Parts: sequence; C-alpha cells; structure tokens
Amino acid sequence: MGNMELAMWKYVLAWIPMVFIAIANGALREGWYGKHLDELQAHQVSTGLGVLLFGVYIWALVRLWRPASSWQAITIGLMWLGMTVAFELLFGHYVAKRPWSSLLHDYNLFAGRVWLVVLVWVTIAPSLFSRLQRSLRQRWYCPCLMIPIHLREQHNNGGR
Repeated sequence: MGNMELAMWKYVLAWIPMVFIAIANGALREGWYGKHLDELQAHQVSTGLGVLLFGVYIWALVRLWRPASSWQAITIGLMWLGMTVAFELLFGHYVAKRPWSSLLHDYNLFAGRVWLVVLVWVTIAPSLFSRLQRSLRQRWYCPCLMIPIHLREQHNNGGR
C-alpha cells in the first residue's frame, strides 16, 4: 500500500466522528428545540446546525491533517459523501427500520427538506477549507518563522 492509500485511510477513519456529531445534533433536536418547532422547521434548524458542527470539525481536521493536494481534498469530500449517503440509507432502512420512502423524503428540496445541503457541505468542505487555509497561511504567515508577517516586518524595521 502506497503513501497515498495510507493517507486516505486516516480520512476514512476521520469520517467516523461525523456519525457521532450527527447523532448529537439529532439528540439536541429531539430533546430541545424540536419540542418548540414543527417537524419541518426542526429539520431545517438541524440541517443548519449540522453544517455548522461539521464545518468546525472539518476545519480542525483539515488544519491537523492537510490534504496533500487539491485533488486529494476533492477525493476526501467525495469519499465522505458516499460514506454518508450509504450510512444514512443503509442504517436508516436496515437498522432504524425506516421505509425507503421516508428516507428519500429528506432529499426532497421542493418539500422544504434541506438534507442535501449537508451532503453538499460535507463534499465541498475539505477542498474549500484546504484552499482557504492555504491562502491564509500564505497571506498572513511567514512559513519559516510561523509568526504573522506584520510582526516580522516590525521586527525587521527595528520596531517602527
């Protein structure tokens, strides 16, 4: 197994905590705000909160384990998309015993179901955050010293 395959395995394993993030998000919906909203509103709030929680996790993960290339970041997102859809459908149907029609209902944008936003987000976030973090590092940090450029310039100009 080459370095690329080994590197991708860590991203496969890094997907597992996203299941627990989703479970915690669902528990929050069921135990708190879902009691005060109708089902569709609770679904929409849960989707927004899921995007936020996944965003924080993926940002930290991409910062910790930077993808080696833009292509790898895109591959990570596509892999997470496939794993998420497979888990949602297979676990939902075979373990949670939800009918296929109920599972597929969450994909109906015309009915106000916005679950697809989470799927799009999980797919694009690794690439987006990888590029954004790379851009921020180039713009704001001196890679050799790892200090903000404006502080380095102050130091080089005698503190002026």
